[in-house]
Amino acid sequence: MTSTRTHGAHGPDGGHGGGTAPPPGEQVITDDGVRLWAWRTGQGTAPLVLCHGGPGLWDMFGDVAALLADRADVVRWDQRGCGRSEPCDGPWTGERFVADLDAVRAHFGFPRVTLLGHSWGAQLALSHALAHPERVAALVYVSGTGIGPDTDWHPAYRENFRARLAEDPARLARWRELTGREPRSQEERREAAVLRWSAEFPDREHALAHARRMAEPWFGVAESCAAALASERARTWGTPELAAACRRLDVPVVIVDGGRDIRPRTAVDSLAAALPRVRRTVLPGAGHLPWVEEPAAFRDAVAAAL
Repeated sequence: MTSTRTHGAHGPDGGHGGGTAPPPGEQVITDDGVRLWAWRTGQGTAPLVLCHGGPGLWDMFGDVAALLADRADVVRWDQRGCGRSEPCDGPWTGERFVADLDAVRAHFGFPRVTLLGHSWGAQLALSHALAHPERVAALVYVSGTGIGPDTDWHPAYRENFRARLAEDPARLARWRELTGREPRSQEERREAAVLRWSAEFPDREHALAHARRMAEPWFGVAESCAAALASERARTWGTPELAAACRRLDVPVVIVDGGRDIRPRTAVDSLAAALPRVRRTVLPGAGHLPWVEEPAAFRDAVAAAL
């Protein structure tokens, strides 16, 4: 089944842009012929490839790229079947996405790169480092959920999500109304996503505005991609073999957590304990997107890996 995805206005900043012009950047062609959107910016010398969250979403790293523009040669990209990349039927597997990430690295001629992954993208970046440690200079693991099973964090996340959204009862009621309705228009899907994403921000006064920026432009969620990769994680993550591979990983890793992320940060403890070369930074006032609430501290944490 082809991923359901509707293209909105193409803005290059992924959560900050707008307008109707095609996005800047270039196409990366994978070994199975899928075209991936990528964009290179920055005046620094350290190659840095950013891996967005989801799965099934698109690059929203406009602010991060701007924060690091003077320190890094930054590459952003939309993952297979998502955002500005070519719609496709998959395959939706971690191994395939690692190969796509490596295709992005090779396309720009980087022998070794620093990888920065956020949320699901942190899992992808870690997976790439485990598969190709010789091609990774450092890993910045932002707002991930560790290497344990989903039971380590998902029940608490669900509870925390509903509690935070319930701080505005009307917002929670509208989210429930939208998510309980099928079929839904793309505008209704966008509204539901904005309401859900608003729970990621501890600053409740500005949470909805932050979430709306994430959805501008709106490309639609690649639902089949998201479902398949979530199912694969449930089957394959949290194994002794994964923990053993992390213990062998000879790559410096910086873990960056927002102290007010609704995903319990204890989920990352097993990863931090397994890695032999790790530094962990907690930004106490930040949520799941820590560069939003604490941009200077986030920049400093990432700069340590460059």
